[in-house]
Amino acid sequence: MYWPIGAPRVYASSVARKEPAVLLYGGPETNESISEDGGTPVDDGHIRTDEKEHGEGSNDRDDPKLSSQKEKEATIDLKVARQGHLFATITSDTLTVWQTQPTAVLAAVVRSVNSIEQYGPNIALLLRPDAAIFVVHTSLGYLITYSLATDPDARVYKLSFADEQLNSRRRQKGKYRGSDDVEDAFGTPGGVSPFREVSLRFRMVIKIDAGVSAALALDDELVVATQKPAAVQCIRWTPDGAGKQTSTELMSRMSWLPKKSQIVDMVYDKPMNLSTWITADGKVHAVQKMVPHSGGGVDGVPQNLFRGYTFHEPEDERDHAVTTAINARFSLIAVGTTSGDVRVYTARDYLGNIPFSHRLQPSVSESACGGIKFLCYSPDGYCLFVGLEKGWMTWSVFGKPGGSSFGSDPAINEENGEGWLGSLRKGSWLGGGSEMLLVAQEDRRLWSLEFARSAVTGCFTAANIARSLLHTKTGLMIYRGYDLQDLTSISAEATFWHHVPIPTSYLRQQGPLRAAVISPDGRYVAVAGRRGLAHYSASSGRWKMFEDKPMENSFVLKQGTMMKSVNIAPIEFSCHILTNHWKIRLYSRELKLDDAFILHSEPIPAPVVLLSPSGDDSLLVYTYENILYHYIITATSETVRLVQVGQIAFHGIVRSPARVRAMTWILPHDQLQHGDPSQDVATASVLFLVDGKLAVLQPSSTGEANEHKYDMRILAQNVECYIQMRDQPSSDFSTAADGRKESGGSGPLTEETIIPKEEEEEAQIHSLRDSLWLSDGLNVCVWPDVQDMMRSSVMESTPSHTIPSPVQIPVDFYPISISLKRGIVLGVESEFIQRRGIGFAFFRIATRTQLFLPQILRHFLSRYDSPAALHLAHHYRDLHYFPHALEILLHIVLDDEAEKAPPSLPSPPPSSSTTTPTPTRPDEAPTALLPTVLSFLSSFPQYLDIVVQCTRKTEVRSWRTLFACLPPPQELFEASLQKGLLKTAGGYLLVLHTFEEEEEEEEEEEEEEEEEEEVRARRSSSSEQSVRLFARAKDVGDWDLCKELARFLVSLDRSGATLCETLERVGLLDG
Repeated sequence: MYWPIGAPRVYASSVARKEPAVLLYGGPETNESISEDGGTPVDDGHIRTDEKEHGEGSNDRDDPKLSSQKEKEATIDLKVARQGHLFATITSDTLTVWQTQPTAVLAAVVRSVNSIEQYGPNIALLLRPDAAIFVVHTSLGYLITYSLATDPDARVYKLSFADEQLNSRRRQKGKYRGSDDVEDAFGTPGGVSPFREVSLRFRMVIKIDAGVSAALALDDELVVATQKPAAVQCIRWTPDGAGKQTSTELMSRMSWLPKKSQIVDMVYDKPMNLSTWITADGKVHAVQKMVPHSGGGVDGVPQNLFRGYTFHEPEDERDHAVTTAINARFSLIAVGTTSGDVRVYTARDYLGNIPFSHRLQPSVSESACGGIKFLCYSPDGYCLFVGLEKGWMTWSVFGKPGGSSFGSDPAINEENGEGWLGSLRKGSWLGGGSEMLLVAQEDRRLWSLEFARSAVTGCFTAANIARSLLHTKTGLMIYRGYDLQDLTSISAEATFWHHVPIPTSYLRQQGPLRAAVISPDGRYVAVAGRRGLAHYSASSGRWKMFEDKPMENSFVLKQGTMMKSVNIAPIEFSCHILTNHWKIRLYSRELKLDDAFILHSEPIPAPVVLLSPSGDDSLLVYTYENILYHYIITATSETVRLVQVGQIAFHGIVRSPARVRAMTWILPHDQLQHGDPSQDVATASVLFLVDGKLAVLQPSSTGEANEHKYDMRILAQNVECYIQMRDQPSSDFSTAADGRKESGGSGPLTEETIIPKEEEEEAQIHSLRDSLWLSDGLNVCVWPDVQDMMRSSVMESTPSHTIPSPVQIPVDFYPISISLKRGIVLGVESEFIQRRGIGFAFFRIATRTQLFLPQILRHFLSRYDSPAALHLAHHYRDLHYFPHALEILLHIVLDDEAEKAPPSLPSPPPSSSTTTPTPTRPDEAPTALLPTVLSFLSSFPQYLDIVVQCTRKTEVRSWRTLFACLPPPQELFEASLQKGLLKTAGGYLLVLHTFEEEEEEEEEEEEEEEEEEEVRARRSSSSEQSVRLFARAKDVGDWDLCKELARFLVSLDRSGATLCETLERVGLLDG
């Protein structure tokens, strides 16, 4: 759900001094010593920040005079604060603090020459999550700590904004009061920092005599792994109540670790309260710190500080772990190995139940990618960024490849100085996942690569999936191909993406963007940043925002959705008010965004996790209380309000509400059409997505009169996204049911293919209107009828109630939407563009499509449900590419049958007057699906064309398998001539000639003494058919076909005698 886009921005800082000899150092003559003050504070006026678009910088890396200086200036490490408002970098002697939005240097400290000699150069950086304390790890085993001090009245830079009245035609006046109203960026309202002056102050130098092998900076303490002896020390930032500041545990006392273990890397994740330790033997351990007891131990034995379990044990050196990353949203742990592969594990509990989930392999060889340098999950957990020695790649959470730098040319990279495409040292996400900050090897520059991400990552709604909404750091991308004709909608042109810039005034105040949601009809979009919201109309191209700034800052949006009603189209947002009250608000898109114009405000007892519309007038609200509330929207001519009609508690079913990514429900047809909404809770089956598992809760008949009981079943694993098609706009498939209204059709229909009016209701059952779709990181999966799937699971006699397997639709891109009306899976991928004539490389979004109809038709036919396949095909018969979809169906089945080569394939049927193959019945226990597919295809007028087109795109060895289930090619040739399908008859003529040649070769080997006249007579069979077809083509004036036939006859007889004879017989050659 993440795609790199555009070219990265480049940032760099350096210290400007008058004397070149002291460009980077404070010399001894300054009398500044690290032992006294920790370093040389550099005045902010001497910090130079270079910001430019990629490709504008000069390239002087080959100058030998600057090689030593460049090595010292190279950025070594990077750390980002938890809130994302600032980050820090280090070189061998400098610590620099940066602001993220906009990116600029706030403060820096340069260590003196004496400090470098005494403590060693910098090799690693630690940052307390609140960015209050910085720790620099030196090569000689020292930890130098600095604190960040802020002056609330001073400013580093003066901000200057462009006149907002330049675009007054599209903006409303007086929306914001200007930059003077922006409050503190460090955790208070306002998005962009006013560049408050900060300074780095030396705190202390911590000497670790035992040597430092790894370290972690946590909220309350500094965790250090030592070398000799191998131990783990916890150093509190401030002493506890008893005055104690340190605690230590030897690794030899940790019974769950192998003997003589030594830690080489540690990673901690606060949401999961879990650490991963990598030991020198390549193993990875999941570790938690124990809660200390008041007694300090049991029976005089000191209490253990840590408890852990080993979950990654390498089989060889190639599987040794080098780095890890923790994904709290999906309960995953990624382990990078020396071979360049990533092994992903699922953390099911804290008792060591961490099984292997899946494996990620780079798209290039091990020698081309190198080893892994770092792993980094996006804040929402949907994307994994992997930095390698020779490039980088991204994967979706469950393994779909994304953007990559391995398509670049190393020579061009070197020429243009594009370090971000080569070897990387460090990387981290910024802006909530909107950009990636990269550090290259031996380079002082910072590369900020922007990403486009699906709106589903921040707001999981059916409309966001159905309408393909992406958002970037500064704008929205709306796919507008759904309303175009079918042939146009499957085009890969990028012009179908409508780019909408978000107002800079809103981004400046409330950035970065946290969530976006689109209306079901695609005409309206709402976005939300740190506080407030903004509303966009695609019809008018105008934005609507709060005019009152304090009113906008008074609430934080948690979730949102758009719904349609009878007279209104409100927006429902669950808002977390700053006074610790939680409400659901309804705003009208026709009125101002103002508290005075709120349509309805519904108090709720807890913060909202998810909002999910159900139908046209129902709203599902799932809260942190682990309760699902069901509301009905009631509207009159003057008011609209929410009425709660039911609720379901998930206590004991869902352990952590925060990890639930989506929740919807499935109502029975009778309840949906005629039932009382207040009884929906009692009859609904609840779908929810948690930790990548798509589960369903089905009502059980064992419950008491007023008590709801449910049976839970897991439908699928590793699910990244799912959608129930009934939650989509009702018009999406109704148009497809009568495609003649919008597409030109694919030809006249025969009486056999037109479904009578009385069967229209049955056809609707097989229209995929009740289908359930999901993406599992590899394929798109679908249950064509979710109601049928539910009934099958209940009626299953086995104790496990096996769920029917879904239909697999392979795709080689990331799917973002399903268009039932078009019969396609829509997806996007990042295209890498690099040319020698352009001084920089960049990414762009490319649209991809895949037909899903062939796989679903095959599914029905494999179950011997030809009526269902016919009813489904009826809905798509008028699409221009419908015959192509049937051709793909035949091609897929034929390839499978040809590879299997079943010995029990039926022999060619005897010659007869019909061209319809005999269907296979279930009770005949067939060994091949091909006869059933051919019988199904014979119901369509394009049947003869489909078969001959398939032969043109398959190998000759597959023809025997195909025509073993068909009438002889001679009969198909005759049928094509009778229907006037001359080009189709030409295709069968080629098949007939190929079969004749094979038969001749076999007969010549067996009957070498056969008379020459008989052989010549058989060889003339295809020539006779050529003459007949040539004559028909001449009569109708199809000279292109005549030209092709002439070439065919020349191929039969290089002397040209056969061609001359044929031309003379059809009257095209005089004399």
